Amino acid sequence: MRVFANLLQSLLYAPQRLVKQAYLVEFIRNTPDPDRGYALSALTGELPIQGVKAGLIRQIAYERCDSVLFDLSYDFVGDLAETVALIWPQNDNLYAEISVSEIITKLKTVSRIDARIVLKQWLDQMPEAQRWALLKLLTGGLRVGVSARMVRLALAQAYQTDVNDIEQIWPLIEPPYAELFNWLEGSADKPDAAGRAVFRPMMLAHPLLEPEIERLDFTSFQAEWKWDGARIQLVSGTDGVRLFSRSGDDISSTFPEIAKPLSWKGVIDGELLAGTPDQLGSFQQLQLRLNRKKPSSKLMSENPVFVRVYDILIDGDSDLRDNSLEHRRALLEAQMKSGLNVAYLDLSEILAEASFANLQIWREQCRAGGLIEGVMLKHKTSSYQAGRIKGSWYKWKRAPLTADLVILYAQRGHGRRSSFFSDFTLGAWAEDSKTDNKTGTQTGTKTGTKTGTATLLPVAKAYSGFSDDELKMLDKFVREHIVQKFGPVREVEKTLVVEIAFDSVQRSKRHKSGIATRFPRFKAIRWDKPANEANSVSDLIAMIDI
Repeated sequence: MRVFANLLQSLLYAPQRLVKQAYLVEFIRNTPDPDRGYALSALTGELPIQGVKAGLIRQIAYERCDSVLFDLSYDFVGDLAETVALIWPQNDNLYAEISVSEIITKLKTVSRIDARIVLKQWLDQMPEAQRWALLKLLTGGLRVGVSARMVRLALAQAYQTDVNDIEQIWPLIEPPYAELFNWLEGSADKPDAAGRAVFRPMMLAHPLLEPEIERLDFTSFQAEWKWDGARIQLVSGTDGVRLFSRSGDDISSTFPEIAKPLSWKGVIDGELLAGTPDQLGSFQQLQLRLNRKKPSSKLMSENPVFVRVYDILIDGDSDLRDNSLEHRRALLEAQMKSGLNVAYLDLSEILAEASFANLQIWREQCRAGGLIEGVMLKHKTSSYQAGRIKGSWYKWKRAPLTADLVILYAQRGHGRRSSFFSDFTLGAWAEDSKTDNKTGTQTGTKTGTKTGTATLLPVAKAYSGFSDDELKMLDKFVREHIVQKFGPVREVEKTLVVEIAFDSVQRSKRHKSGIATRFPRFKAIRWDKPANEANSVSDLIAMIDI
């Protein structure tokens, strides 16, 4: 556990992706099996144990320290694992080295009652850093800035292997990945992926910059809409059908109505969208499904999904990735009329002849209904290659919308931001309240904040877009203007206006304002702007169809 705790601490505070990857490479090379496999499975979200509930951890903490003291400490720290690790009584004489594999093996065999006893014993035998790592491991909330893709890249670097080979066999292996390491170290053959439903790394697009537009030969490109959904890969093999996210995560159980058996075998690339081909839904409807590993029948019937197909990578035994886009498109169109002719698959439309004039028109049309993010340009002769290949595919996204909103609540962040208030809830004025008096006594509520006779309603949560210096200034503002506390959340005086950029506005039954913003991020902090000049909910509602 000591080595794993050191790894988590290093990853947590590493400033750059390449630095994090270097830490992972060192861990992979120097950690014995099965500890390294189990540790990597925790980082990829594939740890083979039932997570320990937060309520149980809190109960255990109450048994070892005063509950009021714990609650006050948790309120200040804002992270359960960190609070327990810090407040747990020290006993240097009991410290013992406990491996990650020991912990996982034990928890797979004990009952919930025994798990409670074992967990207290482990916490007694570990120093603070290891207690923190243990609780992060058991709750599944690592949050150290590492993706499953980064783990696979680190494995490729550690063993000087093509990451595409690791990506392909990943769905075939299970923690602690003995087959994988045996192959990488030369003691066994590579797991056989032939004909199996495995992931192939996706081809991505470069953002199209204004100076590049004038240099493009538009007649060489195929134009398509960039839809507001989730990029996926559907693979049909001898072992069934799997659905993968763009990072290679298996999301088949999340969308069982898509991962259904097909007589056709191969790999297609597309966009998962809410609704049906004839009646598209919003991204918010799709979002209700994205984080549910086992959706209920009711959730699936109320929030249907389908796949808009862009490309075909493999058709039967034929690998088409080295062929031109034009060739692949012709084969895809043929298969969409035969082996892929099912209700939940829909072929992406090719737009009219690409030109600069058409591109401008299409970009203006992107906001119709809020379902199109932009325009894709794909070179007609391009092969399908992993990653972003310069000059092959471009994306020109619609310009963001902006609004001036008021900071309502703040909460501490995670990782290196855990000491700063960096997560903000922002509000807009309720209907007809912008002209009301906004200088009276403030009273906070869970769903809206009244200022005099005016009301601010939450419409966005943002935690990015500001610099480190601006973060320090925002944190200082929060600490100096707190009016109420709700656990780790702080309500502040409604005086600071922030200009927010966001992709779209959508209707939402979950929010009192009736709306929600998509991908909100800070654009500017308007220190000079009075709160009564911020936008209203009606201003944002007017943006729904923009």
